[in-house]
Amino acid sequence: MSTRLTIVSDNHAADGLKTEHGFAVWIEHLDHRILFDTGEGDAFWYNLDALAIDIASATAVALSHGHYDHTGNLGDVLEKASTAQLYCHPGCNCSRYSIRERAKPIGMPVDSAVTMAAMRVKNRRAVTRPTTIAPGVKLSGPIPRVTDFEDCGGPFFLDKEAANPDPVLDDNALWFDTPQGLVICLGCSHAGLINTLTYITEISKQPRIALVVGGAHLGSASTERLEKTVAALANLQISRMVFCHCSGDTATAYLSEKLGSYVSSGYAGFTADF
Repeated sequence: MSTRLTIVSDNHAADGLKTEHGFAVWIEHLDHRILFDTGEGDAFWYNLDALAIDIASATAVALSHGHYDHTGNLGDVLEKASTAQLYCHPGCNCSRYSIRERAKPIGMPVDSAVTMAAMRVKNRRAVTRPTTIAPGVKLSGPIPRVTDFEDCGGPFFLDKEAANPDPVLDDNALWFDTPQGLVICLGCSHAGLINTLTYITEISKQPRIALVVGGAHLGSASTERLEKTVAALANLQISRMVFCHCSGDTATAYLSEKLGSYVSSGYAGFTADF
């Protein structure tokens, strides 16, 4: 084994672990330790302890985007992993709201934003394009929105008055290559699942995907979007997909029914070795 991936935080969990509405993945790659997203709350810390993961050993912390359920413990993580490099889009800590009946703040927690802002510049890297964070491990940077059936997945705005839509342009994904193909880690796929997978296969020049793991934000997707997603996935060379967090149980079941057993639900405690 040269690389191990472990889901730390998710809406589902293995026996003995806790759930939360958040997402975090721990990646052990050669002598590097990478945390992709930082969960939402206390389950993150409980699961780290139960999984015997030493967060202080992290060499890099990477953020998929600036929503609270992916940056919930960032302040404490950065204090404990004091030598880790932080990789994130420069716009990830803006004010953000989900507005249905009323405005709900969904941006980065204040303590996380304050700690990030106080970091030394040399420990913080702005991700505005494909960026290497460890040998063979990369972040996509902002992902082109190409498909006509995908959107950011929610009523998101940059203000309480709903005057300025938030397309979540900071959304990005992590990937690394293996002999079996790419492993692609998704935060929430606000750029669109198909946009994300297509972009990464194009810029990596690797059409084979060994594993897709993370959030697809299909919980409220229309039937038309799900049908078009299935058709697009069927044209990609994917061995396994493990959907987590915001993917939606109903949507995941639909994809599994249409595409077969290589689609399944993820959970805190899930591991994969490469």
